[in-house]
This record gives sequence, structure tokens and C-alpha cells, in this order.
Amino acid sequence: MNRRQSFAALGATAGSALLPATAMAAAPAAPPAFTYCLNVSTIRGQNLGFVKELETASKAGFRSVEIWINSLQEYLKNGGTVADARNRLKDLGLTVEDAIGFAQWVVDDDAARTKGLDQLKQEMELLAQIGCKRIAAPPMGATQGAGLDLKKAAERYRAILELGDRTGVVPQLELWGFSKNLSKLSEVMYVALESGHPSARVLLDIYHLYKGGSSPASLQFVGKPAMDIFHLNDYPTNPPRETIVDADRVYPGDGVAPIRETLKTIKTPGKTVVLSLELFNKTYYAQDALTVAKTGLEKMKKLAEGV
Repeated sequence: MNRRQSFAALGATAGSALLPATAMAAAPAAPPAFTYCLNVSTIRGQNLGFVKELETASKAGFRSVEIWINSLQEYLKNGGTVADARNRLKDLGLTVEDAIGFAQWVVDDDAARTKGLDQLKQEMELLAQIGCKRIAAPPMGATQGAGLDLKKAAERYRAILELGDRTGVVPQLELWGFSKNLSKLSEVMYVALESGHPSARVLLDIYHLYKGGSSPASLQFVGKPAMDIFHLNDYPTNPPRETIVDADRVYPGDGVAPIRETLKTIKTPGKTVVLSLELFNKTYYAQDALTVAKTGLEKMKKLAEGV
């Protein structure tokens, strides 16, 4: 090596030594666009009970679940403990992404709403003990009479978000397409935004968007922070939108919903959206629960991977 080559080599070494360690380290992997979750509604018709619901989800390959509050409460009523529930979740490799509850937090009746807030507070405190950070907040009790004041709904949503601040469990404002109130994306987005709370989130569902008449194209306006979980399912051509019901939902890909287009719209760089399989199909309830869960997971992955 001549003198010129020696100086060049030393310069290269010195230059690399001056680089910050972060520049030399491998860039961190981007988070996955989607993860897969089982809403146990999909296998509730088999009447497995809380523990077997969790076991079925884990055996099927899910790493997270959306539980139903009443299933957990029944488990505790029959001798189960919160500590045992936590241990079972850990042993099964499961996290609880969300819980489905039906407290009447948004109704106009003051007494019913106070009772609903007390119920929701108790449910949140219970969920926090098993590591669940979210609970669904649908318009329970306000589904029949149209004309809910959305400004008041926003104030009531803020009130339960503040409960979430104290308990560590965030209420997700859920759209119900069959309801006379909060059945459209524009309505739930208004309530979430008008609440003025940084933890406001919306819980959407491909079937409920269709049932309520919201265009999938409008999902682009939801924004990165507003959606953590998206309920995935499908719907057939018949019955028509006006008469279709929850039980008509089918596996993702078995109907006519624009699922891949919807997933492309909600895909958010730098953030993972939880896709949760939520079905109420009586045909599936008559089948083996593990088979149903496995089939659902396979169909979800087939649609989501590569989006």
C-alpha cells in the first residue's frame, strides 16, 4: 500500500468513526399494517364459555381476542378469578384488544344514563385488571328513537373518555348501522371530534358501514389516530341492505363487500390496525368452533396480506 492509499484508508476509517451509532445500526422494521384478532361473537353460538373461547382462539392461531363482558363476568361468577384469567391469557399467548359491552351511556334518560355510567365504570375497572385497554361504546339504548342530539352525545362521549383516563381503558365509539342514531360514519366522526378528547377513537365495521349507508370511500377521512380496531366480515347480495341483519354476515371474501379496497384505504404507514373477525352466523354456530375460527383467520389473511 503506498502513502496515498494509506491516507485514503485512514480517512475512510475516521469518517465512519464519526458517524452516529444510529446511522450504522440497522433501521428498525416497520410495524405490520394489520394484525388479526378474534371477536368471540364468531363462536358464541357454540356456548363454550370464557376459558374455551380463549383456548379456541389460541389454537386457531389468533394472538389476540375481543371478549364479551358478560362471558368474563359469568366466568368470575362461577368461581374463576381475575388472576386466573390473566394467567390463562398469558399461557395461551393472547392479548385482549377490546371488550364488547352494552352500557347505556348515551341515552337521554338521566337515570338510565347514570346507571349506564356506573356499569361502564365497573366494567372498565374489571378489564384493566386483565390487561384490556379498550371497550366498545355503541349507542345502546338509543337505537330506536331517531333525533339524538349529537352535541349532547359528544359531551356524553367525553364523560366516558374521562372515565377511561381514570381506569386506563379507552371507550371506542362504535358505529351501529341498524341504529336510528350513530349509524353513519359522519355521525360518529362528529361525536368523536366534538368530544375534544385526545383519546377519542371510532370502532368501525365493514358490515355496519354498509348497513348504515356510509360509503367506504369516506374512510379516508378518518385519520391515523382515530382507528385502532376494524371489525372484518362480509355480506351477501341478498338480503338487500334494508333488511339484512347481523346474522347474515359471512366470512371475509365470501360476500360482495369491497374488502381489499377498504383495507387499502384504512392502511396507515407507521401504524398497525387490528382486524377483528366479528360474525353472528347461525350456520357457523352449528359447526365446530375451532374449524370456524381457523377458517376465518385463513380468509382474513388471504385478503389482507399484500394490500
